[in-house]
This record gives sequence, structure tokens and C-alpha cells, in this order.
Amino acid sequence: MAADAIPFNRPYATGKEADYIAGAIANSHLAGDGPFTRQCHRWIEEQAGCARALLTPSCTAALDLAALLLELEPGDEVIMPSFTFVSTANAFVLRGAVPVFVDIREDTLNLNERLIEAAITSRTRAIVPVHYAGVACEMDAISGIARRHDLRIVEDAAQGILASYKGRALGSIGDLGTLSFHETKNIICGEGGALLVNDRSLVARAEIIREKGTDRSRFFRGEIDKYTWQDVGSSLLPGDNTAAFLWAQLEQAQDITGKRIALWRTYHEMLSPLEQQGLLRRPIIPEDCQHNGHLYYVLLAPGIDREAVLDALKARGVHAVFHYVPLHSSPAGRRFGRAQGELPLTNGLSARLIRLPLWIGLGEVRQQRVCDSLDLVLRESSRRALRRSVAQ
Repeated sequence: MAADAIPFNRPYATGKEADYIAGAIANSHLAGDGPFTRQCHRWIEEQAGCARALLTPSCTAALDLAALLLELEPGDEVIMPSFTFVSTANAFVLRGAVPVFVDIREDTLNLNERLIEAAITSRTRAIVPVHYAGVACEMDAISGIARRHDLRIVEDAAQGILASYKGRALGSIGDLGTLSFHETKNIICGEGGALLVNDRSLVARAEIIREKGTDRSRFFRGEIDKYTWQDVGSSLLPGDNTAAFLWAQLEQAQDITGKRIALWRTYHEMLSPLEQQGLLRRPIIPEDCQHNGHLYYVLLAPGIDREAVLDALKARGVHAVFHYVPLHSSPAGRRFGRAQGELPLTNGLSARLIRLPLWIGLGEVRQQRVCDSLDLVLRESSRRALRRSVAQ
């Protein structure tokens, strides 16, 4: 990458990570559920208001844990958007369940709550709303549907830490929620995640499954004199050195989020003229949603060649990227799941979306360069599209 190139992402460090990792080493506790893990658990529980938070090696692992807690049987169905990362579906496919892909909303690109009930069958067991870009799904409507049909809700809030819906933290509204601390997220530890348990009746079993199917957590709390194999499970906890890195980030989570929101707002203002000219559409944030500045995307105007735009931006040293390939169109999606209808918005919007560089330290000068480059590239792409249209 050229020295003056603008990368899509640059992981942010607060400056305390190395000290805290050294502290974990000094504690002589590098395995899971050590002192730093407990601090992270308390922080998440207080911030989200969940019954229990459990760190996991990744958000994928947290989704795996959630799927195990639902006790799914082969052939059971789980409703989710197709516009999401593969882990959202894989967690349930591993249990033998069938992902049922429902179309998204045009404004937020989130699961369209108005289409959920049409997808419910006698085999439906859960709904998995994905809060895209840290912007909440319409959770009141989704919760109402779940109550009427006796379904569980697992919130995929991988991108949603410190974002909220009507004042409630994302991940804390359904029965279960999951967070990601991957290096591309707002709050990071390289690889990491968390399961938020909101239904208190699931807490004890969640601890057991996470600890290899044993009641080891109760043993270390002094509640029993030995631990034994109680249930199915796996090793779904990160080392305390990973939690030490994460703790350095959580301590400054509000400040990190504020800086990202400021960058998001700068993009939003700079790109307003391009939206007015019909070259792109900026993100839409509903009134009830407080986002966290996780990512800034634009939807290119129909007819503009996205790949050509990305290539032209890269040639100018701006590393913008597309996002999800819809799961229902993938080989595994066709094999393991089914689509509820044609999913026209999922197909159409996903093909027009690009994400712009957004990381702490990016700065207004670089943001202006990103926007100026996008302006030039889109104008040329629009002219080419017009010439093609006239030629036809």
C-alpha cells in the first residue's frame, strides 16, 4: 500500500493495552474467566442491563452458544436477513436448523419486520434480527411477533456496542444478544465477542455450555465442592490476556464511540451534495435509533458500476470496500436455507453499497480526500452510464 493511501480500517489502541496484558501475566492467570474477564463482564452487564454477560473468543462463538441454548432440532427454522455475515446462519445450520431468509428494509437495510410473519411456519423457533451498521432493527414490532408466536429472539448486535433502540442497548432486548470485538469493530481485542443473556432462566445453562459442558463456573465461585460434566458444551471462553486488551478499550468506550460518531457526521455532511445530485444515497437513521458510528456506507445510484468505482477509488489511494454477498445467493445458502420470496431489496441494495474508510485518526483532511475522490469517480461513472443508455 502506498504511503499516502487511505486504508479502509486501522485498529485503534488506547495505549493501556500492553500494560494490562502485562498485568494479566503478573496475575499468573492467562486462562479464561480471570480478573480482567470479570471486569469486562461487569462493564457489559452494567452498560447493557443484561442478566449475564459472557466473553467468548468471537461473535461467531457467541452465536454458536446462543444456538446451543435454543435446543434446536434438525428441520427447525430460524428467520433472519440474507444481508448479513455467514456466522449468523452458520451457528444455526450447525444445529441442523434451516435459515429462512427474509428481505430487508430500504431505509436501514435491516430485517423487514413487516415480512416476518409471512415466513413463520410450524417449524419456526427463533428470529435473528441483525442490527446493521449499529442501527437498530424495529425491535418493538419484532418482539411483538415473537410473543404472539412463542418464538425466541437472538439479536446479532456484532456491530452494535453502545448503540441503542429507544434507550435500550442493542443486544439487551431479545432473549439473547451477541457482540463482536473483532479488530474491524468499534471496541476491539483482535478477535473476541460476548453473549448477552437477558432471559435469566438461560444463565446457568449458558455458563455450563461455555465451560465445556461442566459446572466449573459454580465451582470457582465456591458454590459446589467439585465440578463435573453436566451437558453438551465446548470451550467458548477467551484467555484473560485477551480480556486485558479488551478492558483497555472498554474503559474508553464512550470516548471511542464519540470520536467515531464525529467522523460519521463529517462524512454525512460532506456527502450531502452528492446525494442531492442523485449520485448516491446516504445512510438513514430512524428517530428511535441511536447509532454508534460503526461504519459509513453509501448506496450508489442505479446504473453506476460499483466494481469500477471501487477500482477507481483504489487507484486514487482510497480503499473503500463492498459488504455482504447475500447469503441466499451463495452455494451454502441455497443448500442449507431457503428464501422467503425473491428478496428484491436485498439483491438490489447489496449490489450498490460501498463502505468508506472510517477509523479513529482518519481526520477531516483525509475524509475530504475520500469524498473528493468519490465525487470525481461518480461523476465519470455517471457520464459513462448515460452514454451507454443513449447508445442503447
